[in-house]
Amino acid sequence: MRISDAKFDIALANSGLTIGQAAERAGISRARYAAILNQKRVTPQAAGKIAKGVGVTVEQIIETEN
Repeated sequence: MRISDAKFDIALANSGLTIGQAAERAGISRARYAAILNQKRVTPQAAGKIAKGVGVTVEQIIETEN
């Protein structure tokens, strides 16, 4: 599973939060949050934390395969 940079950026912009604030909402450190975002592939649990941070579902931020 991959997090789409574009979809995440849109979700972050819509939330009005900074990366630090999103990380706090997700219950993880800013450094860990950023590390997850920079990974090529993430676990479902990590994707869930990223989504929780910006207040969206996982489906809204992952890349979809065509």
